Formats: sequence, C-alpha cells, structure tokens
Amino acid sequence: MNEATIAESLRRAQARLAPLHETARLDAELLLAHILGRPRAWLHTWPEKPLGEAAQERFQQLLERRLCGVPIAYLTGRCEFWSLPLEVNPATLIPRPETELLVEQALERIPEAETRDIADLGTGSGAVALAVARERPRCRMVATDRSEEALATARRNAAILGIEGISFRCGDWYEALRGERFDLILSNPPYVAQDDPHLRQGDLRFEPRSALAAGPDGLDAIRTLISGAAAHLNPGGWLLLEHGFDQGEKVARLLRRSGYHELSRHDDLAGRHRVSAARLAV
Repeated sequence: MNEATIAESLRRAQARLAPLHETARLDAELLLAHILGRPRAWLHTWPEKPLGEAAQERFQQLLERRLCGVPIAYLTGRCEFWSLPLEVNPATLIPRPETELLVEQALERIPEAETRDIADLGTGSGAVALAVARERPRCRMVATDRSEEALATARRNAAILGIEGISFRCGDWYEALRGERFDLILSNPPYVAQDDPHLRQGDLRFEPRSALAAGPDGLDAIRTLISGAAAHLNPGGWLLLEHGFDQGEKVARLLRRSGYHELSRHDDLAGRHRVSAARLAV
C-alpha cells in the first residue's frame, strides 16, 4: 500500500462518505484524529505528513464501518456532552445536544449553595447525572439503569472525570430507589414508538432499542415515570422529563391527571418542545 499524506487520505475518505453523509468531512477528520490520537487541528497543521501503512489500514477499516452506517461515536468510543468527554458504546445511547436542555432545567431548580437529593433514571452513559453532579457537587445523586453494561460505562466515565457523589444502581426505573425520596427526579427515557420507521434508519439502527422505543405510542416509559414519581418525590419535588418534540401535550395531560402542578414546557434551540417539568404538591 502506497503511503498517502494526511491531506490525501482525508480527501479520499470525504469523497467516499459524501454520497451517504452530510458530515463527510467532519466524519473523516474525527476518525483520522482518533486513530492518530491527535486533535483535529493537528491534521490541518501537518497535512503533508505521510500517514503510514498501519494508520492507513486502520483508517480504512473504520471508514468501511462508517459507510455501513455505524455512528462516529461508536467508532471512536467517545462523545462530548456538556463539555464532558464521555465513553460511549453500543450498550449506551449516544447523548444528543438537545438533552443538555434537561440539564439546564435541572440546574435552574437546584440552588448552587444548597444540597439536594436527585435521581437520574435510565442514566445510560451517565451523561445527565455527570453533568448535573459536575455543576452541583453538594448534591447527592442516584443514577439508575436496568443495563449492567451501561452502568459499567457510566461508572468508568465518573472515574475518568473524577466526579464523585453519584451512586450507580441497577434496576428498572423506580426499582432501584428502595423507597427513597428525592427533591428532583429527571430522566431522558425511551420515547419513540416501537414501529417508528426511523428506528431502522441511520445511526438509530445501531443504538440499543430499549433506550429508544417505548410501546405503540412511545409513551410507555413516560407513563411509568409519571405514575411512580409521587412515591419517590419529597413534597414540592420536581419531575423533569425529556420527550419527543410532538409529545408535549400528551405528557402535560398525563402530568395533570396525576396531580402535578406548576407545569412548564421548555423548547430546544429549534423551538421544539423537548422537556416538560412539573411539581408535586407540597
């Protein structure tokens, strides 16, 4: 195999990816930077540097997998969320930028100088729990997931980031809370309808189905979270849920029927309703 320069390798990779991915250039740079253990900027600083046969071979292997649709985050094993570098793998959902809205709304309800008891249900890679814990280190955090493999990933992320004060527990939703009560419960649960065609397209094909789909209308997990929260919230406690952009009104009705008040909707940067918050009566 002839040694190509970094610039040549990137051009070829981008040309192959372009028909399938709008982010062809970014994808190629992320993969090559990962292989070389360098930041993306380094690639542009040394474009004429020979790549080397071993790196070329590894680059081609990852490129083929990307052409098959495997998400970049799974190929590199990394994803950034709330400026935190996280390990991700096929046992965990890939954190999305819109989920940072859930973190923002949680932080608005947690005074910086005070202690609160918080539960993050369905934590996956630990993204939400770690972001909140980083910003509010005085708080006690419990993060749950029914997948032991996902929890192992979350624990590794906490250890690498040096974030303490999180108790990681295995259990399906409220099963792991052992009768405890919290000031705030938050969750980014599965909320896609089980027959949604998007589950068979793009990156979603490779992510854990249990972290994406929740029954015929996508609301099964949200119903469980809403109906069970009262038994685990302190008086005046908050429940915060991420949901589909078109599910806001249905989630609001479920919250009202369960006796919650101070309902509020929160939109992402595209103006889509993605997070609902409600409070348990005092």
